[in-house]
Amino acid sequence: MKKIIVKTLVVGELQANAYIVACPEQRVAAVIDPGAAAEQILQAVLGDGLRLTQILLTHGHADHIGGVAALRRATGATVAVHAADAPLLEDATLNLSLYLGRGFTAGPPDRRLADGETIAIGALALKVLHTPGHTPGGVCYLGPGMVFTGDTLFAGSVGRTDFPGGSLKQLLRSIKERLLTLPDETVVYPGHGLATTIGEERLHNPFLSADF
Repeated sequence: MKKIIVKTLVVGELQANAYIVACPEQRVAAVIDPGAAAEQILQAVLGDGLRLTQILLTHGHADHIGGVAALRRATGATVAVHAADAPLLEDATLNLSLYLGRGFTAGPPDRRLADGETIAIGALALKVLHTPGHTPGGVCYLGPGMVFTGDTLFAGSVGRTDFPGGSLKQLLRSIKERLLTLPDETVVYPGHGLATTIGEERLHNPFLSADF
């Protein structure tokens, strides 16, 4: 298994997880879901002697994109999101920031992702898994022994499906077909809350115990 740096920062009023994922050999990094606190995230990257080259989004909701614009301005990092969620980055109603009382946009993405694509971070590679249900363009990023699940799968729970574009049936199908097929020891880094494993969620997540 390739070496990989993963650092978690809990940011914003909704306590979202922003992840710094870096290649220790080439000292380049991506940030997954910088939902707020752009300066804090940037200082964490720079403090580890890393260069931020990419911003990867699991979906386009406000609590996961709030730091995108500032980080892109500060570093020139490219922004990637699934094509189906690209409109959320430029619409304060769709991304729910108006719902939270402070409407904002993040600007258009530089890269519109599709299922199965590979994202290189130095010598590392993350695979894009399209997991719609929380949003139409929700994705997970699969790395060596780990998966970043955004608001698709949490420790003991799953993402909300009552926002526009959400579907519980679709979300559970995504989890069953794209995540529960991974090895039990795969570490799950969710969009909120503590890390878990695929095996733990397979056995104990109450939302996954029903026949779906």
